[in-house]
Amino acid sequence: QVQLAESGGGSVQPGGSLRLSCSISGFTLAKYGIGWFRQAPGSGREWVSCIAGHGSRGESKYGKFVRGRFTISRDDVKSINYLQMNNLEVGDTGTYYCAVDAGVEFPTVCNTAPADYTYWGEGIQVTVSS
Repeated sequence: QVQLAESGGGSVQPGGSLRLSCSISGFTLAKYGIGWFRQAPGSGREWVSCIAGHGSRGESKYGKFVRGRFTISRDDVKSINYLQMNNLEVGDTGTYYCAVDAGVEFPTVCNTAPADYTYWGEGIQVTVSS
């Protein structure tokens, strides 16, 4: 059974930082792309970032409202994906989900649509408020 577990969320003031982790088990993570999504209360699920699974040639991408503030990375030895979130804003508040795209092995690009992802974590809360 493939399992994803997010950690590292919490409450922070605007301008603060959090580092989310996604631990993945039952899966060969190095072969596949990883995505982060978030969902604010009353809103749909929004793509945040993704990283492809093709070594040094794999791309990483960021949503318009987080680009320059967030950084995605992966540790395929430990099977952990990280989302470093800096200079957090109130609008970043929401439930954050990590996901794995198992549709293509060793992709050079990563997908941004939720429907492209196969396995999902249960989500973790991030609250940014003063």
